Amino acid sequence: MAKQSATLEGAPANTAPDVLESIEDYHYPEGWMSPGQAVARARECCAALEAGKVLYFDQIPFDFPREDREFLLAQRQSDSKLHKNVSYRPRQDVLRGAAGDRASVERLHQVMRRYSAETTRFTGELLAPYAAKWTLDYASFRPEEEKGRVLPLHKRNDLLHVDAFPTRPMQGRRILRCFTNINPKAARVWNTASDFATLAEQHAARAGLACFAARGMRPENPLLSGVKRIFGLSASQQSAYDQFMLRFHDYLKEQTDFQENSSKIRIEFPPCSTWLCFTDSVPHAVLSGQFALEQTFIVPLAALVTPEKAPIRILERLAGSKLAPPND
Repeated sequence: MAKQSATLEGAPANTAPDVLESIEDYHYPEGWMSPGQAVARARECCAALEAGKVLYFDQIPFDFPREDREFLLAQRQSDSKLHKNVSYRPRQDVLRGAAGDRASVERLHQVMRRYSAETTRFTGELLAPYAAKWTLDYASFRPEEEKGRVLPLHKRNDLLHVDAFPTRPMQGRRILRCFTNINPKAARVWNTASDFATLAEQHAARAGLACFAARGMRPENPLLSGVKRIFGLSASQQSAYDQFMLRFHDYLKEQTDFQENSSKIRIEFPPCSTWLCFTDSVPHAVLSGQFALEQTFIVPLAALVTPEKAPIRILERLAGSKLAPPND
């Protein structure tokens, strides 16, 4: 079982908000233990995620062959500083960041393809309201030990932050991620903090929300647009929401007082556990851990069961104006 405790000095562990929601009625390969309740349970899981919960499984709830996990555990990240992890783009069936001989890279490609497909199948059953409308995004393998990594401030994973994509504007859509710790010996350790609504109420104004709301849409950088055209990708615009979320990601990491003195909840995800959350609203910092995988899904507002809880809706209420065009 994942361990959850408050790290606020003087606060007992049992005062920590109930961030984790353990899912005990879904198992691989059977699926939901009560098929007649599948629709209701899937909707409940979606609602829990949208409320800022982390859904937790104490075992891997999808097909992940032992030989594939053992192959990944034998890998080490290349010395290249261009990549902090290996990424797989399932829609294009493209692997990035891999190093080694041709046979090893091809095997890694096969493993990541299977992992992405199985994670997508599982998540589509668990969160059925999302599956018909989401967009399948990248999967990644993170073989490096997180503790002690030397990175620029804004790229540090050990500082509390919420996710935003600089090259893929969301325009209010949600970033859903499914993580699995395949390390056979060590937990992957996170810190998390206040829910997004509280975080925004405390910090959004100082991070410049009003300025971004007044600025509106911004065309994509011409150089980036040119690169996209070369690879057959369409250019896009950053909404006021995207601009603010990119700034908010950096702003939170820059705030020493927030990072050092805010109330935190420590979560230890043990070997062979899996967890899911909306990382654009759940503040998170990775303190330690090695050998994790994740699959990302982009969920539109139209698929949410409680869209009023989405970060864009919270920020629009605070700003008093729309921050992105409709994307339903």
